[in-house]
Amino acid sequence: MLTAILIMSGLALAIGIVLGFAAVKFKTEENPLVDKIDAILPQTQCGQCGFPGCYPYAEAISRGEADINRCSPGGREGLHQLADLLGIDVNSLGDNQLQTKVKAVAIIDEQRCIGCTLCVQACPVDAIIGAAKQIHTVISEQCTGCELCVAACPVNCIEMKALTEDITQWKWKYPRFDIKNITRRTHK
Repeated sequence: MLTAILIMSGLALAIGIVLGFAAVKFKTEENPLVDKIDAILPQTQCGQCGFPGCYPYAEAISRGEADINRCSPGGREGLHQLADLLGIDVNSLGDNQLQTKVKAVAIIDEQRCIGCTLCVQACPVDAIIGAAKQIHTVISEQCTGCELCVAACPVNCIEMKALTEDITQWKWKYPRFDIKNITRRTHK
């Protein structure tokens, strides 16, 4: 019994030393800019930008392979934050400043829902609730409008409803002022 404990302890120690050495020897440096860009993105993992998630999109932005105006859920605030971080003039993006769609939420027709849970699995933000063989519903406040659930539904009982801006979902649009450097003149 004591021999088995000693052998297992020695084996665990040896493996720990090898793994520690490998972690130091084969350490890879990551681009810190990717993490900063990823922190600005909304983390909905919706794929509207053409990438499978926010982190791959952040990597593509940092390498200069993608424009910063592809994230619809990030909105104008996200676009301006990315532009400030990367030193890009938002006006240089031309007419295609932000590729946005009309803000919409998914609506499930409960009469046609068969409770297959495919929409629940497809939703990247867990905005759809329901159990197997039960009616599902969408939590409107959490839905980002990514439309991934629409394609997943086998009976086409999900539709996207455009949101109109009314008192329940109105948000204050913060004014944005560009700060210009003013050269100081000295009087003699």
